[in-house]
Amino acid sequence: MAHKAGLFDLRLVIAVLFGIYGVVLVVVGLGFTDESDLGKADGLNINLWSGVGMIALSAVFTVWATVRPVIMPDASALDESERDVSAPDEKA
Repeated sequence: MAHKAGLFDLRLVIAVLFGIYGVVLVVVGLGFTDESDLGKADGLNINLWSGVGMIALSAVFTVWATVRPVIMPDASALDESERDVSAPDEKA
């Protein structure tokens, strides 16, 4: 019987990392950006928009991992040829 990769799915790890960094950037963009920072960026709050983009990307990765999960086969389902990882016999 096959099972889902679950928390070991790399897409979820990437989603969590982008989500954390996105939230940090949104907080910095909303609470700690002053006029001199906006002046350096031609009036654009780069931290805020980068954070929103990262949160959106995190949501995309989460939806992708939820809609199309990675299915892992059980070891008992593998036949003998797939289990053998030794080197092939050399013909002399």
